Amino acid sequence: MAHRTISPLVLGFWRMLDWQRSAQQNLAFVEQCIEQGIVDTDHADIYGQYRCEAVFGELLKLKPSVREQIRIITKCGIALQQGKRAVPGHVNHYNSSREHIIASAEKSLQHFHTDRLDCLLIHRPDYLMQADEVAEAFNTLRARGDVLHFGVSNFTTSQFELLQSRLDFPLQTNQIEFSPYQMNALDDGTLDQCQRWRINPMCWSPLAGGEIFTSMTEKAHKLRQTLEQIAQEIGASGLDQVVYAWLLKHPSQPAVVLGTGNIERIRSAICAQLLELSHEQWYRIWQASKGHAVP
Repeated sequence: MAHRTISPLVLGFWRMLDWQRSAQQNLAFVEQCIEQGIVDTDHADIYGQYRCEAVFGELLKLKPSVREQIRIITKCGIALQQGKRAVPGHVNHYNSSREHIIASAEKSLQHFHTDRLDCLLIHRPDYLMQADEVAEAFNTLRARGDVLHFGVSNFTTSQFELLQSRLDFPLQTNQIEFSPYQMNALDDGTLDQCQRWRINPMCWSPLAGGEIFTSMTEKAHKLRQTLEQIAQEIGASGLDQVVYAWLLKHPSQPAVVLGTGNIERIRSAICAQLLELSHEQWYRIWQASKGHAVP
């Protein structure tokens, strides 16, 4: 079984700008989450059109001691053509070159007003990725103490193995899309690989961007019905709690990225850790999503 390197629940700050809060309000929210035991935070250089890291950094600037209470996980490798970064005639692309990775990490350090990143992930697989060059960037940042750990995001099993083969230390995670609505990771080898390497996968979009609650497809309807039935059976206060319990039951010990700025939803997710699904209940959710029974 995987050992815990990332906590079961992670605060995600992709939509931080949408919360429209002051630095003081953001600080209060983060401190409330810390009090609840959530200390891992998920970021990326591109979030908020390259602005979210700096906005998060403002709350750390207000109270530097908070930095010692949290872990900062951020990502790099996507080059967006937006705002001041836009170059006429250029397109969005991936860049996992040594220079890009190191420059991105250095900018993130500045944005967060910190001397180290706890974990840096390559955000998307780069078809032009030179594994040796990525390893060189990781080793440079590690030797300087700028980044303590490294991982990947949205990598296939073969892409993960390729990069891991060039490193003399283990990648810490693969951040993937995984939910009862999107279960590809169960069948494509990703979660098996996480167990093999004893790492915790990070699950983004655990509620499928809200589709589990709002989509009018037959799949979503059946899934909602099943989640509602099981919520009553296990004493869950909402469908979100059943989803989190379903994800956390997987033996790879996933870390669920919560994209909300609502402290009550955070508390609800925390309570979900106490809920236990039986094997049969877990597979009822699987069947509702797949639309057929197990073979």
